[in-house]
Amino acid sequence: MANINIFSLGGLQEDGKNLYVVEVEQKLFILDAGIKYPTTELYGVDLINNDISFLIENKNRVAGIFLTHGHDDHIGGVYQILNEFQVPVYASKFTMAILMDSLKDETLDIEKIKFITVTSRSVIKFDQVEIRFFDVPHNIPDCLGIAIKTPDGYIVYTGNYNFDQNSKINYALMYRELSFFAKEGVLALMTDSLGALNEQSRGTILEFKLRIKNIMTQAKSRILFTLFSSDILRIQQIVDIALEQNKKIAILGRKTQRLVNQAMNLGYLSIPSENLVNLRFIDDSNESSKDMDDLVVLVTGERHEPYFMLQRMAKSIDRLIHLNEKDTVVILTTPYLGTEKMAARTMDIIYRVTTNVKEFNSNLLPISSANREEIKQMLNILLPKYVIPVIGEYRHQYALRVVADCVGYDDSKVILLDNGDIATFVDGQYRGITGDVPVGEVMIDGKAFKDVGDVVMRDRELLAEEGLLMVCANINPRTKVVVSGPDIISKGFVYLNDENELKNDILEVFKKVSIKYLVNKFINWGEYKNTLRMELSHYIYKKTKRSPIIIPVLIATDLEMKKS
Repeated sequence: MANINIFSLGGLQEDGKNLYVVEVEQKLFILDAGIKYPTTELYGVDLINNDISFLIENKNRVAGIFLTHGHDDHIGGVYQILNEFQVPVYASKFTMAILMDSLKDETLDIEKIKFITVTSRSVIKFDQVEIRFFDVPHNIPDCLGIAIKTPDGYIVYTGNYNFDQNSKINYALMYRELSFFAKEGVLALMTDSLGALNEQSRGTILEFKLRIKNIMTQAKSRILFTLFSSDILRIQQIVDIALEQNKKIAILGRKTQRLVNQAMNLGYLSIPSENLVNLRFIDDSNESSKDMDDLVVLVTGERHEPYFMLQRMAKSIDRLIHLNEKDTVVILTTPYLGTEKMAARTMDIIYRVTTNVKEFNSNLLPISSANREEIKQMLNILLPKYVIPVIGEYRHQYALRVVADCVGYDDSKVILLDNGDIATFVDGQYRGITGDVPVGEVMIDGKAFKDVGDVVMRDRELLAEEGLLMVCANINPRTKVVVSGPDIISKGFVYLNDENELKNDILEVFKKVSIKYLVNKFINWGEYKNTLRMELSHYIYKKTKRSPIIIPVLIATDLEMKKS
């Protein structure tokens, strides 16, 4: 018998940064390590990582990182861990290729880290614990589920999955593997809950392909498709249809081009080189793809990027493509949380250029996560003792509890956790939430690896909402005279000209504060600036009901000393 703890540092009651930990007899097994993309109110933040302080404190107990597939919300945080301590990483061939490609730009000593490629036949042993893998269908190649064999039974983590019968995997082998775990006994199933609210039946891939074929057949000029970088299988479907109609293909998006190259090199994608087109920059002597009526363009990126690129094309400021009235635009990207306004604005801008716009809503796009019936199927195959909904917001987790109830699981057998909650199993029995581990979010801005922090985010919020006001002056510390200025600079606050009443009032406040500090023998610069900032803040709020960030810039300038 064993003491087992299951907890999450991210991925529960949120969308992204999936990182789950299974602890068996003091040894920690990390299942996925992802990132989350920010919503629009997080100004300047590029991505969000998990707080991994618990893992750093317990790094000697970490057995390895085990990855299910190559999406950023499952592998994007691996660098964060490897940057703190060395630990083996286990992943399928394609997932490993994507990971290694993302790490090559980072400052890591790759040679000192073990990267182990696994398949559904791989078995990794750690004392009492045994790790096995099994194939699962998803919208990216080479996805694996993970099964951890403990003395009390298997703990199965599905990652994202579905039972899409159009997926090209060996279903016979997958069912045999799942049946093997069920026969051995499954203590807990950690299963994808993102599709638990979806009652839509699968099979829309056929309708999807038919619609794409019709669009390509009817198009009189170029066709532009928006796709997310990770939609590898959807890219292949569009490419196949384009090849049937003997069209040229251009892929826009640096990350997608790298993913596509990896997929082609490993045999997961097939695109004849003679059909691929490298677009040239638009200039006076080159109008690029304007006259290529047989061109299919895949406009790709993360989150808002496809919409941003389309806006540039519609405004004729993109370097590669300028939209015209003959072009057809096909939207295959449902907006992420926080990008809905940009998506709506993009559609309006495109319609000003071309009305040949086809927008696929979520009901017409093939589903990438298991729907209700497929979740029931997974439960009925594995017959787990306990069910732990993962990968999803609380509404998804709760919906999965309802689905589990339909196949005979009462609420005591479905464990709803939040990030940090420790679910404890002793001798094969669930003992409840026995504690918690520290969790949180680390906001990353550009290449800065450290947390941007709440103070910086508050300043950015103020800058966005209230603006900035700078008061600059040169002061002679010997004669106690203002040599030049003050100059007032307003950014994002109000427009100030020489005749502006508010500007004159700000100058009066500056003079009153300056008189107070320039009569003393020595100037207390720190107190001078703080008082100036406080007095200006009070006055401006009273006058405008706004609170811009105020930055006094006082420069000690002694012209006589400079001459000598």
